[in-house]
Amino acid sequence: MEFLKSIWMFFQSNILTQPAFFVGFLVLIGNLLLKKPWYQTYSGFVKATVGYLILNVGSGGLVSNFRPILAGLNQRFNLNAAVIDPYFGQNAAQHAMEAVGRTSSLLFLGLLVAFFWNILLVALRKVTKIRTLFTTGHIMMQQSATGMWMMIFFFPQFQDALAVALLGLILGTFWAVSSNLTVEVTQRLTDGGGFAVGHQQMFGIWLVDKLAPKIGGKNAKPIEEMELPGWLSIFQDNIVATSTLMLLFFGILLTVLGPTFLKTPAADGGLGISFNSFPFYVMTTAFNMAVYLSILQLGVRTFVAELTEAFTGISDKLLPGSVPAVDCAATYGFGSPNAPIVGFFFGALGQFLAIIGLVVFKSPVLIITGFVPVFFDNATFAVFANKASGLKAAAVLTFCSGIIQVLCGAVCASVFQTYQYGGWHGNFDISTVWLVGGLLQKYLGIIGYVIGIVALLVIPQLQYSRDPEHYFQVVEDWEGYKAAKGLE
Repeated sequence: MEFLKSIWMFFQSNILTQPAFFVGFLVLIGNLLLKKPWYQTYSGFVKATVGYLILNVGSGGLVSNFRPILAGLNQRFNLNAAVIDPYFGQNAAQHAMEAVGRTSSLLFLGLLVAFFWNILLVALRKVTKIRTLFTTGHIMMQQSATGMWMMIFFFPQFQDALAVALLGLILGTFWAVSSNLTVEVTQRLTDGGGFAVGHQQMFGIWLVDKLAPKIGGKNAKPIEEMELPGWLSIFQDNIVATSTLMLLFFGILLTVLGPTFLKTPAADGGLGISFNSFPFYVMTTAFNMAVYLSILQLGVRTFVAELTEAFTGISDKLLPGSVPAVDCAATYGFGSPNAPIVGFFFGALGQFLAIIGLVVFKSPVLIITGFVPVFFDNATFAVFANKASGLKAAAVLTFCSGIIQVLCGAVCASVFQTYQYGGWHGNFDISTVWLVGGLLQKYLGIIGYVIGIVALLVIPQLQYSRDPEHYFQVVEDWEGYKAAKGLE
């Protein structure tokens, strides 16, 4: 038994919760099932793993480039507020668990139960109608932390083992159902890319896809087809557009903070950042955003093709009719290169407007913008909205998303009491769908928990009932699906 436990601990620590190696592991298994030569199997594993590591460099750079500025705003103006960001949210949830005498290691056990429950739901796809396996390890960890705190918060009378089981069932169901909602829209975006989105805004993607045509109209031009007159045409280059927009955005924020505060050592209340010239520091910070976004898109192109091909071996032999649900950033390489930055810009505007509203109306919980929701949620929404109905839809929907993230985030931080520990998860689904689920559990107890799971499991049944003939075809035979649906 100890030997098996040690194997599981190794798998959990080094593969399951490390998305780059988890994706590489899936490619390795898929290529073995396809009976590819050893050198192609090895090559696929390396390219998939390295590609995801490149994506991590890009996404990690975006976060690390922006987070000190958020911390600086909080510190500079003595704001007592919760940061809406999954890393801050995970930290707040773990501190909350420790404060009530529960160990944060429970979240790893809940994660394992959730993952195997997701596998079972896919294996029983003829009954459950689930077609997606959630594979984004760091997202699984973040959501497990927040979810475990919610179980402990609403059901303090339950022992650790029962809390783990409750988390595993509802979290695995959420992963399976929410990622399953993104199958059709992601296949359309990628022209049969063979994956779905497994991140923090899957319900949001589905909603954006439904609302975008109503906002943009039938003849709306996508961002990439917009013709800019004269000198404005330079913004058709995504590097120029990203760098210029970030220069404006960071220029304002860093000027508000001031060079003196930035240079003041951390021990004396500043950020302790060393630079020779403030204007050039602003430009470097802004231009690095374009660098990291380009790196992220390179990583996507490197690993997606390998994963898509190899997962056919898994879907054919182990989990037929299924696709992997991966990081939302994997979609950025299939839309307009400028769509992510459009989403970030309008999402940030929405967030800042909502934060001003919280200050004006003296909200008991103040929210500080977190980079992960404001960029990754809204960049993803913009990619899908632009594909569905152009620039107007992308701008309007991401602006509204920014407002929702802040206002619902404030409600969540208050309802779940995480504002006391400085953070809330903050992403779109977690501040909307999870809020509804949490309120059900708060006021109805275990009955509310059961209602939540049943409601989630009904969703794929409703999806299937709308088009039973082509429901599984969309992942099993994309070209046949396109022909049947009259898609170009």
